[in-house]
Amino acid sequence: MTPRLRLGLLAGFVTLVLDQASKLWLLYVFDLANRGTVKVAPFFDLYLAWNIGISFGWLQNESALAQYGLMAVKAVAVVLLAVWMARSETKLATTALGMIIGGAIGNGIDRLAYGAVVDFALFHVEIGGTVYNWYIFNLADVAIVAGVAALLYDSFFGVHAAKAP
Repeated sequence: MTPRLRLGLLAGFVTLVLDQASKLWLLYVFDLANRGTVKVAPFFDLYLAWNIGISFGWLQNESALAQYGLMAVKAVAVVLLAVWMARSETKLATTALGMIIGGAIGNGIDRLAYGAVVDFALFHVEIGGTVYNWYIFNLADVAIVAGVAALLYDSFFGVHAAKAP
């Protein structure tokens, strides 16, 4: 195993552990379900939401068949991302893929354990008396978005991009 692949696996493992630890703590120690909305800052709340769909709440469907279908798609995606990570040539891309894989597995664990993904972070802003909310998300989602951003950065500005004709 190459040091680069170890780095990607470590990124995935750390992402998975932090994601699951935050969710378990919020659900069973902090008891967010019984606390309701918890104001952390004027622009940020802890708010428990169960996402039965995919990213950003798309494809909401409570049927068992739909949940198994989403899990199957996620499993195939994780395998393909792992192959990509094993073949990756840069530390940034390998780390980013590890973060995406760790986040996908973390959300997959939620879906298996609870039938939905545990989301809890809510940013919002009030403008002219109207409150605008961002999507409710979790640490796995943050890792996935950061991983995709890092992959884009690596593809446009990384070593291989600089060598392109």
